[in-house]
Amino acid sequence: MEAEAADAPPGGVESALSCFSFNQDCTSLAIGTKAGYKLFSLSSVEHLDQVHGSNEIPDVYIVERLFSSSLVVVVSHTKPRQMNVYHFKKGTEICNYSYSSNILSIRLNRQRLLVCLEESIYIHNIKDMKLLKTLLDVPANPTGLCALSINHSNSYLAYPGSLTSGEIVLYDGNSLKTVCTIAAHEGMLAAITFNASGSKLASASEKGTVIRVFSVPDGQKVYEFRRGMKRYVTISSLVFSMDSQFLCASSNTETVHIFKLEQVTNSRPEEPSTWSGYMGKMFMAATNYLPTQVSDMMHQDRAFATARLNFSGQRNICTLSTIQKLPRLLVASSDGHLYIYNLDPQDGGECVLIKTHSLFGSGTTEENKENDLRPSLPQSYAATVARPSASSASTVPGYSEDGGALRGEVIPEHEFATGPVCLDDENEFPPIILCRGNQKGKTKQS
Repeated sequence: MEAEAADAPPGGVESALSCFSFNQDCTSLAIGTKAGYKLFSLSSVEHLDQVHGSNEIPDVYIVERLFSSSLVVVVSHTKPRQMNVYHFKKGTEICNYSYSSNILSIRLNRQRLLVCLEESIYIHNIKDMKLLKTLLDVPANPTGLCALSINHSNSYLAYPGSLTSGEIVLYDGNSLKTVCTIAAHEGMLAAITFNASGSKLASASEKGTVIRVFSVPDGQKVYEFRRGMKRYVTISSLVFSMDSQFLCASSNTETVHIFKLEQVTNSRPEEPSTWSGYMGKMFMAATNYLPTQVSDMMHQDRAFATARLNFSGQRNICTLSTIQKLPRLLVASSDGHLYIYNLDPQDGGECVLIKTHSLFGSGTTEENKENDLRPSLPQSYAATVARPSASSASTVPGYSEDGGALRGEVIPEHEFATGPVCLDDENEFPPIILCRGNQKGKTKQS
């Protein structure tokens, strides 16, 4: 997830925040500035540890980190048509690719890397950066809206399929075939996102009042949530928790909404024999005779929890994560701060602000501290909210569980390799071959 930020903090031009993004498992935050980019670890509430910082590329407006590896993708306003891929711990450029127009967004998982232009999407094999497919039949997409499942076993891609409505095209990034189209909204799309397993897809339109969740790959609607009715808003961020039981949405207003994805059953418990219970039954029965739009509104679920920001109208992104074994809501804002909220359902579903970090502080770079601080068995977001027993298993798989390269494994040489690459970090992924520094991929249309 990624956002551009136009408002400059008091630090001036050198520290102006131009973009920010959480990595795929919400354990790291990347920011781009006029001076370069920075990566932060999100393993602690009290401390915001800078993992890496670089001033080699100025005026960065896209920066994406691949999970907790040393692979980072950067795009600068100085060369907006060029994508640069780096191994930041080795201080090496893996490769760079140039495209026919400005790069609007980049998405990546352990199998694929997507480069979204206004009228085309390029799909690369992330292990060797070869171009696999160019999608040319893409409607004009000036914001670069697209989503990629972080589950590399399916690598589903979603992008707008219409210039006039909220149609979503679901595409299989592994088989390189269109799966289906989803008529998600009447208005044009503003946000789309997959859950961690790639089994669900959430979307919001430009109105920002209704959020819908669809099953993947059949595209059937399974949930519908109402964010509000009084005013239209611009949804700036939409993200599932890692266990897929919660969905978080932030906008240009002062409220962040968290929805709970509960299974609805036909066998509902009997209401108490009270006047309010009786009226509730009568009211729900009457919805069968109301116009469809009104009836749908009656059945839409409301937010499970909310958070109040101390600002509105600023660009921001949110995520749900488990930090130090407790559920947290994190909001990164264009005002140059990271806000951390605690969620306690016993407090009426209100998220409490517990820490504010400046993204322009003078924090020291600690390259190796990130993995040491991360709990070995973090609990899932939903499990923590439900106050589970201490035996809850981790829902965030490590790279070794995915059958990837292990610590110390040597990658064979390649025709472009400067030598074998030894992975000294068990979280390193993918085993990309180091290409010659100025190697440019020639993008071929297909």
